Amino acid sequence: MGNPRPRPLRLASKLREIREALELSQTQMLVRLGLDGSMHYGRISQYENDEREPTLLTLLAYAHVAGVHLEDIVDDHLDLPARLPGKIRYRGRRTRGTRK
Repeated sequence: MGNPRPRPLRLASKLREIREALELSQTQMLVRLGLDGSMHYGRISQYENDEREPTLLTLLAYAHVAGVHLEDIVDDHLDLPARLPGKIRYRGRRTRGTRK
């Protein structure tokens, strides 16, 4: 089936780092991501244990919640900021339920 797509080696640890820095349980993280209606909280554990890779939209939700750029999460050569949430504010971000 061909070669698997390359995956960031530090992705799982960064996702855990974000959740722990925000002092959220896995269930609370799911709610903050706006995904509580579409997936089980166990999926967060799978992401953090490198058993599953989040979709691009899920990673974008992590970036918004953490106040960081998406590349800070997915680029193995970049570290997350020392304090989370970061200072990035997304202007014009729609609230949950207004996506078209």
